[in-house]
Amino acid sequence: MKIGFIGLGNMGAPMAANLIAAGHAVTGFDVAPIALDGLTMAATAGDAAMGQDVVITMLPDGLILRDVAAEIIPVMAAGAGFIDCSTVDVDSARAVADAAHNAGLLAVDAPVSGGIGGASAGTLTFMAGGSEAGFALAAPLFDIMGQKAVHCGASGAGQAAKICNNMILGITMIGTCEAFALADKLGLDRQKMFDVVSTSSGYSWSMNAYCPAPGIGPASPADKNYAPGFAAELMVKDLNLSQDAARSVDADTPLGAAAAELYRRFVEDEDGLGKDFSAMLPRFEKRGRGA
Repeated sequence: MKIGFIGLGNMGAPMAANLIAAGHAVTGFDVAPIALDGLTMAATAGDAAMGQDVVITMLPDGLILRDVAAEIIPVMAAGAGFIDCSTVDVDSARAVADAAHNAGLLAVDAPVSGGIGGASAGTLTFMAGGSEAGFALAAPLFDIMGQKAVHCGASGAGQAAKICNNMILGITMIGTCEAFALADKLGLDRQKMFDVVSTSSGYSWSMNAYCPAPGIGPASPADKNYAPGFAAELMVKDLNLSQDAARSVDADTPLGAAAAELYRRFVEDEDGLGKDFSAMLPRFEKRGRGA
């Protein structure tokens, strides 16, 4: 396929590299200079989108997505695919999908899970919203960039799945970090804690696959001084999206709201900016009950 790829940051660049390695012709655009073997760089987003079979976007937020969509949709050919892999608010995803549909395009909102490592390894999970035809067009590309793609429903459903998933992730990581900090103060060995919880009812991805305690379980950012695999500020973004969505549909999400506030404080008022979201563990280690 001829593919335009707009947004070549930490996630977009390795995703584009995997498409190039699979033999696709990729034209890219990013506001920052980037060099990628086999990639043709365009001067504007519109130039990157013109004449392509599929355009993929990986952008920071809904406002930027709307702006880019307004630039590229008019120059795309009817029948082309517009796959947005950004994590944005559901309203923006649906507005962009509507505009694409009205222009005769096949729109798919397909945010991802798996982080930078998954983008590089081609093991991302895609949560897709859109028509059956749009998903069918995108599926072969999902197979190259990821290990799983789930068609979640109509436009916006991919974003809904992503923000619900990451609300669970934020809540469970805080719970895991709290439990390790409590175990420390109770004199429980961390390895023994892991051995019990990872095979008991406390099992979770945060504990078993991404343990926040250094030297425990599979390798994780905790073993690299919490250099971000998934930065705490990105968790703030996703938890805020979950709370915006909850307010829009009058959903009661007290733990999601508490997690959003804890991560906001961690990033804005403490030392969490630029650290992995699992760095909540050293935060709790330093704090007492009244802190």
